[in-house]
Amino acid sequence: MKWIAVAIFALTYVIIGIGRLPPLRIDRAGAALLGAALMVACGVLTLPEAYRAIDFDTITLLLGMMIVVANLRLSGFFGVVNNWGVTRARHPLILLVAVTLVSGIFSAFLVNDTICIVLTPLVFELVTRLRRNPIPYLLAVAMASNVGSTATITGNPQNIIIGSLSHIPYGRFAAALSPIAAIGLALTAALLAFFFPNEFWTRARLEGESFEVSANWPLLWKAVLLTAAMVVAFFLGQPAAKVAILAGALLLLTRRLKPAKVYREIDWSLLVMFSGLFIVVAALEKSVLDPQILAQVKALHLEKTALLSFVTAALSNLVSNVPAVLVLKPFIAQLADQQRAWLVVAMASTLAGNFTILGSIANLIVVQRARAHHIEISFWTYFKVGAPLTILTILVGVLWL
Repeated sequence: MKWIAVAIFALTYVIIGIGRLPPLRIDRAGAALLGAALMVACGVLTLPEAYRAIDFDTITLLLGMMIVVANLRLSGFFGVVNNWGVTRARHPLILLVAVTLVSGIFSAFLVNDTICIVLTPLVFELVTRLRRNPIPYLLAVAMASNVGSTATITGNPQNIIIGSLSHIPYGRFAAALSPIAAIGLALTAALLAFFFPNEFWTRARLEGESFEVSANWPLLWKAVLLTAAMVVAFFLGQPAAKVAILAGALLLLTRRLKPAKVYREIDWSLLVMFSGLFIVVAALEKSVLDPQILAQVKALHLEKTALLSFVTAALSNLVSNVPAVLVLKPFIAQLADQQRAWLVVAMASTLAGNFTILGSIANLIVVQRARAHHIEISFWTYFKVGAPLTILTILVGVLWL
């Protein structure tokens, strides 16, 4: 039974790491679901145990956040922000800083993957109107969304899981990691300006014209006010999952927007992948992680910030950050100061996403949406900025924590 569990786990994580299994069309969500089903079918977990393995707080929080972001997008909120940027940016460097800050700040509170889906076409449209090279600005969206999402529990999927597992209050989490994210955003803009001197070190002025924005203003204000109330409730210590799903449900109470449009905006495959991964990892824990193995891992002294950061970053780039966090869960549980360790894992797993173009789902979203506009972002173009940014930001995180 032990080796069956190991084999299923390894197959699942290989497919997730690669993203597919040629020549089949199975994707990451399918791999996680298949792995979970095989764990139950082979008797590693019973069906009730599989149900209990799913962290429904995480699933609920993600679903609620997706509904909130969908309403903001469909109301035209992000288009209004885009138009504001066009009319006020007067120099490429100012525009870069604006894109970096908007991507980072929105990602801190509204889940970075969804922000990349929304902002990539808007930023492309913005820089096209201003007749600038779109690549560094699109890189800013991807990298700043990763860095900014470090700041809070709701910044990205792995932080949502960590918040649920660690029970760290939202405010304490933000107080610990927001300074790292702020320094990281400054480094993001600085490195992009350094590696693209022809774009940013110029005396050219930007001439952008305002354009008509199609916005549903009643829905926009409702979405903005509920989002603000949701964030305040997070900081007041209310359970994040409860607050997010309540905000999402209230936004569905409208005569102006068909719920079907909102449901089409939800990344159902991500929710399926999370559910499957919870089951796969729980099965591995039950069948493989005996006290002897846990003692051997404990001897590695993962409580050391630098070592835990390195292990987390390396694992995140091998299998992606969410699977990495779930694999580390039983080992973090053995440490004396678990909450501090979870903060280190949140920092390193998120910032490691900037190392290569394959490091995070947010990166892939930006690259794929750029390609739809006939803009190719190569591996090297990303890596020459992302690698030093990752090293510098993780170093800042290690020194801070």
